[in-house]
Amino acid sequence: MESIRSTAGAKVGLVELTSQALNGLLFIELELLLFAGFWVLIGSFDELAVDCCWIWFRLVGRARTTRISGREVHAPLRGKAAVFIAAWQEEQVIGHTIRHALSVWQQDDFTLYIGCYGNDPATVCAAMEGAGMDSRVRVVIHDRAGPTTKADCLNRLYQALCDDERMTGRRFRCVILHDSEDMVHAAELAVIDAGLCSADFVQLPVRPEPQPASRWIGGHYVDEFAEAHSKSLVVRDALGAAIPAAGVGCGFARDMLERIAVDRQLEGSPGPFAAECLTEDYELGVLVARKGGRARFLRARDENGELVATRAYFPARLKESVRQKTRWIHGIAFQGWERLGWEGKPADTWMALRDRRGPLTAIVLAGSYALVIVEGMLGIPRALGWDIPAMPGPPLLKWMIGAGLLSLVWRSMLRALLTGREYGFVEGVWAILRIPVANYIAIMAGRDALAAYIKTLRGGEVVWDKTRHDAHPAAGGGAAA
Repeated sequence: MESIRSTAGAKVGLVELTSQALNGLLFIELELLLFAGFWVLIGSFDELAVDCCWIWFRLVGRARTTRISGREVHAPLRGKAAVFIAAWQEEQVIGHTIRHALSVWQQDDFTLYIGCYGNDPATVCAAMEGAGMDSRVRVVIHDRAGPTTKADCLNRLYQALCDDERMTGRRFRCVILHDSEDMVHAAELAVIDAGLCSADFVQLPVRPEPQPASRWIGGHYVDEFAEAHSKSLVVRDALGAAIPAAGVGCGFARDMLERIAVDRQLEGSPGPFAAECLTEDYELGVLVARKGGRARFLRARDENGELVATRAYFPARLKESVRQKTRWIHGIAFQGWERLGWEGKPADTWMALRDRRGPLTAIVLAGSYALVIVEGMLGIPRALGWDIPAMPGPPLLKWMIGAGLLSLVWRSMLRALLTGREYGFVEGVWAILRIPVANYIAIMAGRDALAAYIKTLRGGEVVWDKTRHDAHPAAGGGAAA
């Protein structure tokens, strides 16, 4: 008899424990629905506003992609151009970058400044080999051991440029930024040169190259840049908002760069680039607008219909991709808020909010995927026939969920359309499949960026946490590291 009572008691205890666990899951489900639903709805309205602006600007002709003729591509520049490339441990790609640029840029009035370090002889040798005897290349060896920071290396190149101006008595017209792994377009110099006639800063699109060996990780950059550089930056340009520099394919008027450099010198910096900032290029673009300068995002195609853009392989492995995006979020969201504040026009504030939403996006995405896990756990007993009623929520909850689902469908279709337009139908389909991968990377990068920022608040040093590159588009296929 005692055994029967004990068994019955155990069953009752198990039922009560199961009931409590289910109630706990239902409570978590409701809270996650409210949290994720609200922020997804806010984000959906934000994206929809950008989409509507983009559609309107295209209809009224303010978002056109121009055409450049073959004669214009190789026309003489209006003034001398300097191209800055900071290189640390880039012996695998820097030679390809230099050789390709020298072969497709037929103009003589430019100088490639390649910043290297004395304790990185492999990169120095590769840069000198790529330059050959071409007088348009100057390899500058930093007086400090590397790596310092990318901005510090760029400031060293700026000092070399100033030295050259003093020695020759001739002033450069513009400074163009590139990375060691970039494959430039033949028309880039011509487009930037023309754009700087009416602007102080010009940004051209970036075109990540598809990597068959990294369809998921390397491929998600294809989707993100296709959307950002086909739509988002086009809208910023049409609204007259500040244009962030991508650090590649961007040209600055020499006079504007000097004005920024003068202010930096008052802060103790030897040049216009902020050595303590992880995204010095982004900040430099915003500062142009703060100085009253005009910034432009220009889309152009050559005679063959090819987009005038910087091509490159982006990280192909998860660890490197998370690390790169951690640096972007840390620099743009946390340091950007701290260093740049919220100055500017309403359009600038709107775009700054969008730029700095990375940490919040990571939290919302994490909450959304946690909700998927909870729903899966609740789905098991429901599939077994258990009657588990959902917790009552606000009347608007169903509308929030419905709007979020509609937004997901719209966003997926639009991303597929923009990716497919630039890379073909197959990549457009992949763009939809890669959305969960992009979201996972965003979650991990947001977490790591917060940890890195907290570390700097405690006195941690900002270092050049660069991405190593082992493949170059000009050298054939392959996945970047």
